[in-house]
Order: sequence, then C-alpha cells, then structure tokens
Amino acid sequence: MRREDKLWNGYSLIQDDRFFKLGQDSILLSDFAQPSPRARVCDLGCGNGALGVLLCAKQEKIHVTGLEIQPEVAALAQENVILNGLSDRINIVCGDVRECKKQFPVGAFDYLICNPPYFSTDSGYHAAGRNRNRARQETDGTMEEFIRAAAYLVKYGGRAAFVHRPERLCDCIALFRSCDMEPKRIRFVHQTAASVPSAVLLEVRRGSAPGVQVLPPLLICKENGEKSVEYNRIYHTKDWD
Repeated sequence: MRREDKLWNGYSLIQDDRFFKLGQDSILLSDFAQPSPRARVCDLGCGNGALGVLLCAKQEKIHVTGLEIQPEVAALAQENVILNGLSDRINIVCGDVRECKKQFPVGAFDYLICNPPYFSTDSGYHAAGRNRNRARQETDGTMEEFIRAAAYLVKYGGRAAFVHRPERLCDCIALFRSCDMEPKRIRFVHQTAASVPSAVLLEVRRGSAPGVQVLPPLLICKENGEKSVEYNRIYHTKDWD
C-alpha cells in the first residue's frame, strides 16, 4: 500500500509498505546533522529519499546526492524528488555502497549522512519482506563497508553523521578512526530519562585532531509520558498531521 505523508515546510513523502519507511531515527539524524548552507551532501543508502527531502526542508541551498542499491526503492526516491519539486537539488543514483569508487571521485562531498542497516546478518530480527529486511540487515554492506565508503566520499576536513545502535558504538568509532575520521559529536537518544539509550547519533570529521563533544541526551518523552519539548521541535508538531 502506498500513501503520501505530510512533512513540514510544505514537503511530503510517498511511502510504500513494501519498503523501509521513514522512522524516528532518520528524523532525529536529519536534525542532528549540520551541513553548511551550500554543502554537497551524500545520503548513503538513501532508501525512499526521506533524509534528502528533510535536509532540503532544513537548508534552502544544499544539494543532496542519494545512493540506493535497490532499483525499485531508488525509483520511489526519485518520485519523492519530483513530488517536492527538488529535481535541481536532489540527485538519486542507483548503485552499491561497496562500489562507490566506480561512481564518484574521492572527496566528492562536503558532508555525508547515513542511517545504515543496524544488524549483522546473524543478529537482530528479520523484517517482513525482502526489501525491508535489506534495510535492517547488513546484506548489502557491512558497517565497515559503509564507513569505508563514507571515508572515501567525504573530502578532507568534511564531516559525516551516522545514526546507529548504542551497542555498536565502539565498533563504529574504531572503524572511523582506522579511516582517519575522528568523532567530534556524540548524542544518545533515550525514550525517557530513566531508560537506556535506544540509538546514538555520531558526527565524525575526516582528518581532524582528537577531541569529541558528548552532548546532553536527547529525551523523547517527559517523565509523565508526554513528548518532550525537543521532540516536538524536531517533529515540527504544529505542522504535523
């Protein structure tokens, strides 16, 4: 089943139940990311193009290139580009993260954003449907392959923002550092102040000296169960239907 969901600032997103849909982690990542106003941004494993649309809603002059391996999902991303009148600002490329050197020169982007598959092929539950499962399991690229692709695609001095599972943070940092990408900002996402983190947001910089800023936790809900002020800001609650 397909439907069109309203976002904010006049943007919308076509979603299809066969494919992985826009979720909380991607929305939080789009807010956490800090590309410069005219940055060339790569959305690595762009899915239905949601992150690119959200970044364009946030920044009026950035240009986003989305790389997606599944042709039918890349086609949906292109539909979303056209739906939102963003053909001059978002370019969708159907291709494999593991073969990005064949499609892009080294250091082609100022900033990179990525919500990669969280689970190795032998862990995590399998989502219903092959397309959605490929977005959860590392069947089309491991954590290391996504990180090495990011290191190749981002220019020296450029940055990348990832969202991942907290239990894999140590592996993420070790792999980034092995690629000369130094963690600069880390933020944990908690459903409540009393809960363990459900996600971690990480920004790294290529060719940077050590030194990381650990930000205050991002709380989804208040103690009484209501959504937090920051959650409502990120979701533009007044504009959300």
